[in-house]
Amino acid sequence: MTATKVSVGTGETNADVREWRELLARHADLTCALDRALQAGHSLGMSEYEVLERLAELPEQSAKVATIAKSVHLSQSALSRVIGRLEVAGLVERHMCAEDRRAINVRLTDEGLRLQGEAQPTQRRVLAERLHAPLVKSCEPLPSTGD
Repeated sequence: MTATKVSVGTGETNADVREWRELLARHADLTCALDRALQAGHSLGMSEYEVLERLAELPEQSAKVATIAKSVHLSQSALSRVIGRLEVAGLVERHMCAEDRRAINVRLTDEGLRLQGEAQPTQRRVLAERLHAPLVKSCEPLPSTGD
């Protein structure tokens, strides 16, 4: 690995910094587009959808909170808030873990599975439109391709 120099006050930015900023901009653009499309079409935020999808992918549609936190890249407290919103909406249920009474399991309800299934095409469409497209740096969803 070669060392690169960042010049302070010269307006120069090295390639690693430019690539990092591009990654951040792409993440922000995609996150915003997903949030808007899922909220508009299904009254779900991106993090809420991710929790529903991860649970839907499991054979029992249930997992410990700590396991979900690792897969959705949220802190324990942020995930607890997301799960709380999903629980109030009737999309998930919390249960004490039978194997470890200190742990909490979250189970997808039938309504949660139904909503996740309805929202999945929206999430997939936004990913297809934005993930490999040139960065637009806008939170406005791209026009639908009609698929």
